[in-house]
Amino acid sequence: MKICTWNVNGIRAREAQVAEWLAAERPDLVFLQELKARPDQVPALLAAPAEYWAYWHGGGPYSGVALLVRRDRAASPPAFIHPPFDFENRIVVAEVAGTTAASVYVPNGGKDLAAKLRFLGDLAEWAESLRGRAAPLVLCGDLNVARTDLDVFEKERDPEAIGQRPEERALLERLLAAGLADVHRDLHPGEPDLYTWWPPWRNMKQRNLGWRIDYVLLGGALAPRARSCRAAREFGSSDHAPVVAEIEEGP
Repeated sequence: MKICTWNVNGIRAREAQVAEWLAAERPDLVFLQELKARPDQVPALLAAPAEYWAYWHGGGPYSGVALLVRRDRAASPPAFIHPPFDFENRIVVAEVAGTTAASVYVPNGGKDLAAKLRFLGDLAEWAESLRGRAAPLVLCGDLNVARTDLDVFEKERDPEAIGQRPEERALLERLLAAGLADVHRDLHPGEPDLYTWWPPWRNMKQRNLGWRIDYVLLGGALAPRARSCRAAREFGSSDHAPVVAEIEEGP
């Protein structure tokens, strides 16, 4: 099973790139964030792609998430839902082929850190409530927190910076403690430069001077079956890279 998460930074600006990515990678589950569009503004090429059931959850010029499911994974459209703590169109969930899939876009927190911390806390509590269910959780998206200093370019490390603050990292660890594995880091322990987002200036993306804030989190029996996880920095013009994980199918 192949899954992909990508903060596209505007679905209308990245329409052709997303279509190209879907055709090239053919992921089974696709998690998109920062749509910056209402559902009726999603380009026709992507609104109902031929090989996917698609749900677009956006409300205006910022935020928004989507979840796409390959039709050979679900005979009919999944029931897409939103947990009670959803606000600003930041989470969509579906039960797919024996898993619970969630596309998540955590607030940046620069303008309202308290709202970010509440959302992260509610997200962790929700994940905790699902622990032990038969359908393991697949939670992917832009969590807007660099887990450790290793996940930030050395000169950008600052414990007072939003996205690196101790209280944010503590909530991310609480989320992981709900039985979720950080696949990218688990498959590359101690490896530097696993960045997924780059400040949009001074050629930071080209120089790979960034932060790792986009995650593939796997629960239950899925985690030990993860075989690869990579950030495709070279693809697309978003300030985030698509993150792709491949998981060995179970019995």
